[in-house]
Amino acid sequence: MKLEGKRIGFGLTGSHCTYDATFPVMEELVNEGAEVVPIVSYTVQHTDSKFGEANDHIGKIKTITNQELITTIPEAEPLGPVKPLDCMVIAPLTGNSLSKFANALTDSPVLMAAKATLRNRRPVVLAISTNDALGLNAENLAKLLHSKNIYFVPFGQDDPVLKSTSLVAHMPLLIDTVKEALLGRQLQPLLRSYD
Repeated sequence: MKLEGKRIGFGLTGSHCTYDATFPVMEELVNEGAEVVPIVSYTVQHTDSKFGEANDHIGKIKTITNQELITTIPEAEPLGPVKPLDCMVIAPLTGNSLSKFANALTDSPVLMAAKATLRNRRPVVLAISTNDALGLNAENLAKLLHSKNIYFVPFGQDDPVLKSTSLVAHMPLLIDTVKEALLGRQLQPLLRSYD
């Protein structure tokens, strides 16, 4: 399947350590001819960390997509009825946003865009990056794993010894996951070794 002409929402949440793996995939989507609509959480917009300054991340996203970012819930809401997406990606998806999404809480532009996409019965692709996916968040992960129109970028334990409850998506598999999701299929195998 080709992505040329597809309108792909790309939501980023606050797993700052994952951005270096995320930006090249975003760029690859653009290079495949997709219109990438960037949506960022409030954390992405305002948090500086040892992984970079918020303004630098915002600038990089604008440069890659050549689009203005969606930064508020009211800006994201029209992605449902007025400006629908073919697919919505959340990469990275933090444990915090995973838990909210699984429990129908919509308190960020990214989650509003995902909700709007599900409303249209279009696929939402999740690339998790969280230290508690196999801990307190395991029940939320399980809830989303069997939800209709939700697909996961294959993931694995990035450090099973020191971070035994952590799971991280294999970002290089994101585009293949999107292509499969657009056909109504989950890319397999879902669980993969992380070495």
